[in-house]
Amino acid sequence: MDIMKDFKDDIAIVTVNGKMDAVNAGQYQEAIEVLLNDGATKFAVDLSGLQYISSAGLRSILMGGKLIASKSGTQVICGLSGMVKEVFDVSGFSTMFSVLETQQDALVQLGG
Repeated sequence: MDIMKDFKDDIAIVTVNGKMDAVNAGQYQEAIEVLLNDGATKFAVDLSGLQYISSAGLRSILMGGKLIASKSGTQVICGLSGMVKEVFDVSGFSTMFSVLETQQDALVQLGG
């Protein structure tokens, strides 16, 4: 799994590529924690490059969302497709989080 962090204005863009499973899911949560500690409060989480997510990955996404909420932050998830979209839909994560089609849609919703 590869996690890239970038900023557009005051929005942290977190792009996740590859596979998020029990071996590496904690890296996502750590990346969110670092950004929060650096003062980020708006997150666009782009999963368009994510090909696989396990239950450990879902847990990491959930914990990241809780961390963001605990700091009065906002998170928008975007770019879901294929198996990852199906897992989000079946698990209820699609209704638990704000999920949009594209990164641009997420940036607009977050005010960027």
